[in-house]
Amino acid sequence: MATRISACPACDAAPLAEAQAGKGYHGNGMEAQRVMLSLPQIYCAACIAGVERGLAAQPGVRAARVNLTLKRATVDVDPGVEAQPLADYLTGIGFEAYELDPGQLTSTATDKQGKDLLMRLGVAGFAMMNVMLLSVAVWSGATDATRDLFHWISAAIAIPTIGFSSQVFFRSAWSALRVGRLNMDVPISLAILLALGMSLYETMHSGEHAYFDAALSLTFFLLAGRYLDYRTRAVARSAAEELAALEVPRAARVVDGQADEQVSVADLAPGDIVRVVPGARVPVDGIVVTGESELDRSLLTGESLPVAAALDSIVSAGEVNLTGPLTVRVTAAGRDSSLHRMADLVAIAETARNRYTSLADKAAAVYAPVVHLLALAAFLFWFWYSGDWRMAMNIAVATLIITCPCALGLAVPAVTTAASGRLFKQGMLLKSATAMERLAEVDHVVFDKTGTLTEGKPALDALSRHKPRDLEIALALAEGSSHPLAQSLAQAARAAGVQPADVTQVSEVPGKGIEGKWQGKIVRLGRAEWLGANAVGQTATYLAVSGAKPVAFTFTDALRPGVEQAIAALKAKGMGITLISGDVPAAVADIAGRVGIEDWKADTLPEDKAEYVARLGKAGRKVLMVGDGLNDTAALAAAHVSISPASALEAARVVSDIVLLGQSMEPLSGAIDMSKAARRRIKENFAIAAGYNAIAIPIALIGLATPLAAALAMSTSSVTVSLNALRLKKG
Repeated sequence: MATRISACPACDAAPLAEAQAGKGYHGNGMEAQRVMLSLPQIYCAACIAGVERGLAAQPGVRAARVNLTLKRATVDVDPGVEAQPLADYLTGIGFEAYELDPGQLTSTATDKQGKDLLMRLGVAGFAMMNVMLLSVAVWSGATDATRDLFHWISAAIAIPTIGFSSQVFFRSAWSALRVGRLNMDVPISLAILLALGMSLYETMHSGEHAYFDAALSLTFFLLAGRYLDYRTRAVARSAAEELAALEVPRAARVVDGQADEQVSVADLAPGDIVRVVPGARVPVDGIVVTGESELDRSLLTGESLPVAAALDSIVSAGEVNLTGPLTVRVTAAGRDSSLHRMADLVAIAETARNRYTSLADKAAAVYAPVVHLLALAAFLFWFWYSGDWRMAMNIAVATLIITCPCALGLAVPAVTTAASGRLFKQGMLLKSATAMERLAEVDHVVFDKTGTLTEGKPALDALSRHKPRDLEIALALAEGSSHPLAQSLAQAARAAGVQPADVTQVSEVPGKGIEGKWQGKIVRLGRAEWLGANAVGQTATYLAVSGAKPVAFTFTDALRPGVEQAIAALKAKGMGITLISGDVPAAVADIAGRVGIEDWKADTLPEDKAEYVARLGKAGRKVLMVGDGLNDTAALAAAHVSISPASALEAARVVSDIVLLGQSMEPLSGAIDMSKAARRRIKENFAIAAGYNAIAIPIALIGLATPLAAALAMSTSSVTVSLNALRLKKG
């Protein structure tokens, strides 16, 4: 019996907490084991409470925690408690669950990184405000002992703050210098350390000027830019890890004359026989030895309609056995399986795409060495000219601060943040920091079919053309099947007010269809070859009544809203468009004709899609891939930039740069326009930063800017860049 879920998550959580507290962890004193379950169909807090409460009530479960974002449950259990019975229990109460292998999953440090940056930013901001208050007193005329006291208090605040908050820049700079190269963090670190060192020297010698406030302001603004950059990245888990996590960790190996034994998939060898029960995921690549069934291959091909499996049929890891038990001879398992090879394809493609160099990185490659040379030249000239190393060092520090690449560092993330906010309002979620720049370069778009251009749900055609008797019999049979076509037929017939005929002895024939008795006659609903019907050349299921010609019920996959408008707008921009699908040629040609795509390819495997996208890239095209299935992940990763609908498989959303939040495809063209506007803003920001440096650097070089004035000028340039980026929200 399914566990009742309250509408109030708090009401659900309270009894769960009490139950877990009552259980205690003092039980048998043995160390708990940890199992992980995938929960692909959970969506809300009530789901979380229902799963956690249900698991907590199971024998041997010590604690259960659900992560809604990852759609996973982590369960601490007593030794000997297996994961599969827990997954079966959850599936039985309405929460689809699969066992995950914890060894395939790696934890990410992205949340920790964000909190760490925010904490360092907060400390720097608090210290900066306090030191500025002390500086006001010095500027107001404090002299001698009072001035020295305020300088020492400022030093006591600034030194530990910079030691803590600036570690981000120091570590990055040291990593670069260790291997003999420069990056943007090298001049940043030098400017901070020199400003701090000179201020400490002046304080120790009762100097009039100290620049602790400048060093802290510099640290604060740079950390603000770094955190802004982090916020735009939404660092995702690797899609390759997501695919590996879908692999089944155990299989039931058939042993002659004995009960099946549960073994690790890694221990299976070619030639072994495994049993796959209905509802289970196929753990290996292999060939069917006995049994008939239907397989859900949507994970691999993206197509929602099941395919028949019988003797000598080839099956692949990741497919779901739907109707009948199968025994399969292993041809490849574990790291040799097709699912794992797909994960390798994605990992290779991800690595290649991550080599993209952003505009900011290109600018930094030139900027950093120039800044160092200018500061060094300023120090050497003024030391030679005046003989005063303190004055020469002050000018060099001012040069480093005034040319500090804070505005350069903000140029891209500020624009990306503003643009991503506007895109979010239009129904698109930006996940990658460089996606906006890459999207602006796109000149060719590749679409998947099922679930991308179409809704992936077959709809019954022309119900009114069928005889009432046929509809009533078909409805009675369809309601006894879980096949997608049968469910669609039943839903359409019920919506039209059709009542089921009195069909008895209804039973499902694995891999073929469903049959029963009506008025003493055998009636069947299923595949054309089973019923001896002539196939109609499109998606269909067939009804046969003894002594009568089989009747075809045809189905059409409805287009996703806004598809035709999006493709028309892309064509108007002069972009190449390709439709690529694993479906049969007739179905692909039909959809291509309906949406106006001339270039299409059918019967493509996942590696074919990735290879086609890579080939376009090698030919100089900048490809946007739009897809939603596991079979699309390698192609999504190989593309210059990629988009997935929110309804896509988790692994596809992870590897994509942008997620389409709504049902409509219409925002696609607008996103490309926005990306081009964002690229213009980025270039404008670089121009602002360059213009600022053209004015400020000569002033610093001739000694007219103190380190404090340089820090204020640097802050002004950063604010200007941010304000320019905000224009995207209006335009």
